[in-house]
Amino acid sequence: MIGALPRAPGVPIVWPACAGLLQAASIAWPGSGQALGWLQVLSLTVLAAGLAGMTRSPHAPLGGLGPVKRAAWLGGAFATAWLAGCFWWLYVSMHHVGGLPAPLAVFAVLALAAALALYYAAASAMWVGLARGWVAQQPGLASALFAALWTLAELMRGRWFTGFPWGAGGYAHVDGVLVAWAPWVGVYGMGALAAWLAMRLALAGWRLGALKPLIGIGLASWGLQAWGPVFTTSAGQAQVQLLQANISQTEKFQAASGVRDALQWYDEQLRASRQPLVVAPETAIPLLPQHLPEGYWEGLKKHFAQPDSPLALVGVPLGSLAEGYTNSVVALGPDESLGYRYDKAHLVPFGEFMPPGFVWFIRMMNIPLGDFRSGGWHQPSLAWQGQRLAPNVCYEDLFGEELAIRFKDPATAPTALVNVSNIAWFGDTLAVDQHLSISRLRAIELGRPMLRATNTGATAIIDHTGRVTDQLPRFTRGSLTGVFEGRHGLTPFARWAGAWGLWPLWGLCCALVVAVWWRQRR
Repeated sequence: MIGALPRAPGVPIVWPACAGLLQAASIAWPGSGQALGWLQVLSLTVLAAGLAGMTRSPHAPLGGLGPVKRAAWLGGAFATAWLAGCFWWLYVSMHHVGGLPAPLAVFAVLALAAALALYYAAASAMWVGLARGWVAQQPGLASALFAALWTLAELMRGRWFTGFPWGAGGYAHVDGVLVAWAPWVGVYGMGALAAWLAMRLALAGWRLGALKPLIGIGLASWGLQAWGPVFTTSAGQAQVQLLQANISQTEKFQAASGVRDALQWYDEQLRASRQPLVVAPETAIPLLPQHLPEGYWEGLKKHFAQPDSPLALVGVPLGSLAEGYTNSVVALGPDESLGYRYDKAHLVPFGEFMPPGFVWFIRMMNIPLGDFRSGGWHQPSLAWQGQRLAPNVCYEDLFGEELAIRFKDPATAPTALVNVSNIAWFGDTLAVDQHLSISRLRAIELGRPMLRATNTGATAIIDHTGRVTDQLPRFTRGSLTGVFEGRHGLTPFARWAGAWGLWPLWGLCCALVVAVWWRQRR
């Protein structure tokens, strides 16, 4: 993509591409895993400055391309670099785990990034097409238009074709001042604010007077974070034990090594637990119950059925060829917990179901991929000792609007979220830090603690403010014991997203774009 663009005056396309890589790094800085919100805004400002420059010469072609087409190239280059830099670790799962030849794995990652970048290329082109002629006179409105178009691109990437919202810009602000808006507008709303700030900064030209709105947003965010309303109240504290077996993905489904190791270790740890709640990660038991050694599953159920036993939440595949298979979390315990199961609702394309027309690609990899069915969106929480526990499986915690469905009725809303994951597919990479930030932001959006039990990390207890209170060292075998506090009450995001999903954001952004387009026609 980058090499095909003719050289031209103005902002060279290499700068937006480099800025895109910085935006990827802002989600989780290499080495520390720290989210850097200020870097996300500044990196997006580089693209915004390039786009703003094109509105000042609306009739002059640039390097053989008109401003709108050039804007599409710049936006596409930025987004391709950003997205490839965010999920480059897919290469690990395809090449190191799946055995796909390295050149094909690299091509697959770049192709996915470039395809998703088309949304942002279109947003950039539309902004230049709509903003030409009046951007200098109304920088606030021009910035709002950019924020609306950029947010629509984020929403399309996150929702269309099952959605792949990994690395959305808002996640870079989980430790920044803009996080104060998370309980109100969620990660996409935070991304919209960041996009507005980036374009406003680009149009300001570092003039102090023009920077006043930026200072205003910063002060308002700081004040909201320091003195804003508290939306939730305590539902009581409880102890939990989270298990982490640290089984390599290359061995996880090998009968003579990974499977045997998992069955032995989790059986020992589950039976030995003395905590009221013990959680084992996604597919901790890697076989269907009917395929387990004789007496294994029945023995675990019998152990936890005793009156004084703790409650265990265990990741295990369920089903049969006739009824279909599910990626599930099963409750093992006495009385009311008997029979509870949660079946993963949002399945991963290529990992848990095969998109039509891609069987040839799957056959090139030596990965035991499943063909699962969805469990549906309206599954109940598990009532336990005054708490209501809401499981979600791995990738599902990327979709705050889907988790919010369970908050539609405040009387049955979860008091705590439980995420079971296995991202050993991606090795010792930034995927671990990125996923932890995602879980932290979900906790802030919904005002609930998040208990994370993972195969290799990050196994952690996150409180309702997004703070990691306890964490197990990554890529080690062990268990994490700690205390969490469930919460009652609804954040504004949980309230409106639970009722309407993301449609309010779609509507606001579309209304603004249509209003500007209508004005341009007059």
